[in-house]
Amino acid sequence: MEKSVKQVDLFIIGAGIAGLTAALYGSRMKLNTFVLENALVGGQIRNAHIVENYPGFSAIKGSELVEHVRQQAVQAGAIIDEFDQAVKVTLSDKEKFIETETSIYQTKAVIIASGTKRRELPVTEEKYLGRGIHYCELCDGPWYDGKTVAVVGGGSAAVGAVEFLTKYANKIYLIHRSPQLTAEKLQQERLGSYSNVEILLNSVISKINGEEKVESVVVDNTLDKRTALLKLDGIFVNIGSIPRTDLFREFISVSQSGHIIAGETCETNITGVYTAGDVRTKPFRQLTTAASDGTVAALMAEKYILSQQ
Repeated sequence: MEKSVKQVDLFIIGAGIAGLTAALYGSRMKLNTFVLENALVGGQIRNAHIVENYPGFSAIKGSELVEHVRQQAVQAGAIIDEFDQAVKVTLSDKEKFIETETSIYQTKAVIIASGTKRRELPVTEEKYLGRGIHYCELCDGPWYDGKTVAVVGGGSAAVGAVEFLTKYANKIYLIHRSPQLTAEKLQQERLGSYSNVEILLNSVISKINGEEKVESVVVDNTLDKRTALLKLDGIFVNIGSIPRTDLFREFISVSQSGHIIAGETCETNITGVYTAGDVRTKPFRQLTTAASDGTVAALMAEKYILSQQ
């Protein structure tokens, strides 16, 4: 069946904090604003156990913060299409089309806020996915009540996962390949208050054992080359992320790391196409910088649309 072609002013790809903020600003400026999200609205921050570095909230669940911003965007007039995805794009200075699984959209301006996906553990075997290896502690942590788990990674996301899992697991190993953690200092200080957490630095998982599910792992020390066998029920992976840019690379310039190249104006190499959030090249990736990008991208898009009239 032939897909219908729909006209919008501003098409936003991704409904994380960057995309939702852009939707809020775009709608408030009376642009016909459409947001496409291929999963749950909110992106990765939706799964955050607690957020303590977003202005206006001393502490708030990631899902609650997302819902606040989503409601603002919808009340301003934005249309959000959840659980749909772009399958093809055509982006040029003159024309901009986004084809989804159900429709084709012709738009005056585009904001790419597609975010990132979690990097997979290199030694992962497919049979262990959902059977001991997980990428969402908020979703799957309750399965491990009274059990032993490991969190792989050393950043704020990994330490946040540890903090969340302490309410369930009896024992948690935090395994990080570097000599020191990179999480925020306050988070690192709190780790010392958990008696059931053991930190293994300069360490990597080299092998996973188990017939049908994870039963144990081999951990290599990168300094002294010693190995240790840890009996585990589950592993939660937080070792960085990969930008979601494959769909756009034919048209949009990306960096060596795969992030979309754009400066503080969020403008890409194509007129009328902007980018916002973690998918953009920039030195820091925080919720506040995502919201800032969304604001700037929407304002620039409105300025561009007005210039074309």
